[in-house]
Amino acid sequence: MTFSLKSTKRVLPPAGVDPNLARVGSKWLLYSLSAFTSIGALLFGYDQGVMGVIVADRRWLELMQPANSWVTGAVVSMYDIGCFMGALSAGHLSDSLGRERLLALATVVFSIGATIQSASYSVAQITIGRIVLGVGVGACAAGVPLYLSEIAPAEIRGRLIGIEQMVLCFGELVAFWTNYGFNYLNNENWWRIPISIQILPALVLGVGCYFWVMPSPRWLALQDRRDEAYEALVRLHGTDQAIIEMDMLIQALDSEKLRDMTSWADMFKRPYIKLTFLAMMLQSFQQTTGTNSILYYTPTLFKKGGITNSHTANLATGGVGVVLFVSSFFPIFYFDRLGRKTWLQIGTIGMMCAMIGITVLQWHAEHYPGSKGNYAIIAFPYLFYIFFNISWGVAAWIYPSEIFPINMRAKGNALGTCANWISCYIVTQVSPVIADKINWGLYIIYSGICCVAFLFVRFMLVETRGVSLEEMSTRFGLSFDDGVVLEKREEEFKEDKET
Repeated sequence: MTFSLKSTKRVLPPAGVDPNLARVGSKWLLYSLSAFTSIGALLFGYDQGVMGVIVADRRWLELMQPANSWVTGAVVSMYDIGCFMGALSAGHLSDSLGRERLLALATVVFSIGATIQSASYSVAQITIGRIVLGVGVGACAAGVPLYLSEIAPAEIRGRLIGIEQMVLCFGELVAFWTNYGFNYLNNENWWRIPISIQILPALVLGVGCYFWVMPSPRWLALQDRRDEAYEALVRLHGTDQAIIEMDMLIQALDSEKLRDMTSWADMFKRPYIKLTFLAMMLQSFQQTTGTNSILYYTPTLFKKGGITNSHTANLATGGVGVVLFVSSFFPIFYFDRLGRKTWLQIGTIGMMCAMIGITVLQWHAEHYPGSKGNYAIIAFPYLFYIFFNISWGVAAWIYPSEIFPINMRAKGNALGTCANWISCYIVTQVSPVIADKINWGLYIIYSGICCVAFLFVRFMLVETRGVSLEEMSTRFGLSFDDGVVLEKREEEFKEDKET
C-alpha cells in the first residue's frame, strides 16, 4: 500500500452483499461519524478555553515576562490569525484531498503547535506555537461542519451540527476544570500539562480520519467517483433515499460543470456573491453580537458588576462553562423542528435582553457599590449563552456549509469561517479598549448590534430547513437554467448543429 494524503480509499459494497438488493441505511454509522469527527470541535473548544487562565497566572507571567498587557493579549489573539489562515486553506484542501483527510492533516498541524507551546520558554516561542495551532483549529472549524452537512439527511442536518456544538462546549468545560485542577500544583510549569493534554484527542482524530472515516459522498461525486458516492449514500441513508439523492446530485454536478465557475474570484461574482455575502455576514454577526467578548472577559464583567469577592467571581465564571454545555443539548433535539431564521430571531432577542441586563446592573454597581442586588448580574451571561446556544451557536456554522452548490461549497464555507475568525480577532482586541473608555456602554453597543443582526436575519436570510443540499440553488434563485447555463447550452447546440 502506498501512502497518499488524498483520499483514495474505495467505498464499495460489503463482501457477500448483492449491490442490486435494497438496503437500509445505518443510523449507527451516521451518528458515529458525526460524533467522531466532532472531536475537531472538541479541540476548538478546549483551546479556546485553556489559554485565558494560563496567561493570567502569576507563575506564567514571571516565567515568560511579557513586556506589557498588550503583549500578553497578543499571545492569545494571534491564535485567531492562525485560525483565519487554517480556515482559508480548508477551502482548497478539502476539495483536493477530501473532507476527512483535511481533518487528518489539520490534527498534525494542531499537534505541532501544541508541542511548540508546551515546550516554550519565551513569548516569541509560545506565540509561534499559538499561530501554528490556530491553523489546525481553523481547518477543523471549517472542515467539521462541511463534512457533517454532506453526510446528513436534510431533515436532521441541524441535529448533527448540534452534536458538534455540544462537543465544542464540552471542550470549553473540560479546559476550565483542567486548568482549575492543575493550577493547584506547586510548580511553575503546571500550565504545560493542560496544553499538552490536547495532543491526545488530536492524534485520535487524525488516525481515525485517515484510516476509518468514510469520504463524503458529495466529495466522491465531485471527484467523478459516482459509484462510490452512491454506495456511501446507501450506507448512510438506505437504497431508496440514495437513488433520489444521487439523481439530484448528478443533475447538480452537470449543471455546475456547464456554469464553469470554480475559482476564489468566482465567489464574488454573480450568482454566488449573494451566498458569499450571507455566509460571511452571518458568521461575522455570531462574533460581533458579543459571545467571545463575554467568554474571554467574564471575570472583568463580574468585577465591574460589583462582585468583589474573587472566589464568587471565579465560581460564577466556571458556571458559564456549565451553562454552555448543558444548554448545548437543546439544539440536538429541537433545532430541526423550527426554521433556521426562527431560532436566530428568538436567540437574538434573548441575547439583546441579556446585554441590556448587563448594562443596567453594571450601571447599578457603579452608583451603588456594595449592594447585594449587584449579584444579579451573574444571571445575565448565563441567559446570553442559553439563547446563543439554541440559535447562533448552531445556525452560524450550519448555514454556510449548506447553502453553496457542490463545486463551491468548500470555498464558500471557508470564507464564512474566515469572517468568523477575523471578527473574533477584532472583538477581542477592541472590547477591552472600549470598556476602559465607556465602561458599561460597551454592552449598549452589543445590544445595538443585536438589533442589526435581527433585521439581517429577518429580511435577508433565506430559510433552508429541510431542503436538500442539491435543492439549495433553486431555493436561492440560482436556477440550473439561469442565463449563464442557457448561454453555454446554446453555444453547444450551435456547435452540434454545425457539426
